[in-house]
Amino acid sequence: MSEASHPDLPSGGTAPAPGTVLVVGAGLIGTSVALALSAAGHEVLVTDAQPENVRTATQLGAGLDAATVPDADVALVVVAVPPDALGAVVTDRLLRHPRAVVTDVGSVKEQPLREVLAGPAAGEVARYVGSHPMAGSERSGPLAATSTLFEGRPWAITPHPEAPRAAVELVEAVVRTCGAVVVWLTPAEHDRAVARTSHVPHLLSALVAGRLADAPEQHLALAGQGVRDVTRVAGGDPALYGQIVAGNADAVLDLLTEVRAELDRVIAAVGEGDRRELGAVLDRGVAGTRAIPAKHGAPRRPLRSVWVSVPDHPGELARLFADAVASGVNIEDIRIDHDPGRPTGLVELVVDATRADHLLASLEERSWVTHR
Repeated sequence: MSEASHPDLPSGGTAPAPGTVLVVGAGLIGTSVALALSAAGHEVLVTDAQPENVRTATQLGAGLDAATVPDADVALVVVAVPPDALGAVVTDRLLRHPRAVVTDVGSVKEQPLREVLAGPAAGEVARYVGSHPMAGSERSGPLAATSTLFEGRPWAITPHPEAPRAAVELVEAVVRTCGAVVVWLTPAEHDRAVARTSHVPHLLSALVAGRLADAPEQHLALAGQGVRDVTRVAGGDPALYGQIVAGNADAVLDLLTEVRAELDRVIAAVGEGDRRELGAVLDRGVAGTRAIPAKHGAPRRPLRSVWVSVPDHPGELARLFADAVASGVNIEDIRIDHDPGRPTGLVELVVDATRADHLLASLEERSWVTHR
């Protein structure tokens, strides 16, 4: 649910500037939040169960060690801890900071809300407003953090019915200061959305990747970019994703049940040689890929891939990019197929379909080997 479609929630331009912000958890997300707010001139305090994370974060410019400012008047607490700890830490911070609004950046929103309502801070739940930035990195920890991690990325804010407008606006202020794009959702809507777009895809990616774990070497020699694309997210931290999926079990189970029904449909179609049924499943998959918004949330446009062979020498990739820029064609996406059996890489440049031929001609004039 976007800002525009939710008139009961605050709109852009009205959010107040946050006062002192306490970030609990100095990992990738927490430190990135702290860096963004500090860069914007806000007073930020950082704490973490591991003191070395705090030292690293503060040395990077993420703010001050909260232990050195014990009596700070905190206006907002941002909880950035592992999913299993969210409810307990949010509860603890609501009790420790009786005048502060508390938000979290966890991947699941209903479970921590239920835990707060069931605990000693239930009477303070109005000061809790959940949120979730859809940004991250394949790296973890404070050294992977950056003040620009959230720029242009969706960041869901998930107020519950008891959250007052002032508390919601304070969380909105932080999200906008970090450069993110606000998406308004209820906690239940959020959990259903991330189950569909993140949690179930991760599980399915893991299942596909698992078929490779014990595969014969000669089978793996045929692995190309397609299987790398499908299995990439399966390389995430199993402990973290196990917590995330367990915390969103209801929504994940609903969607897995739908997927199981579709898988049974595929098995029957393949077994019976029913090409019409198999085609219907594949057509729906194509429709799903086209439903994913393009860059900046704009409607998808017809795209086309231009394949270029790039020698495995220093500077060749930079030369390709420079020549692509010189062509005047905007590159919408890029993928690189690293083939261990060739002394070259195959670079896929994804461009507007109407500009692909121009890019091909321009690169060929500069002696690049292209594949149409």
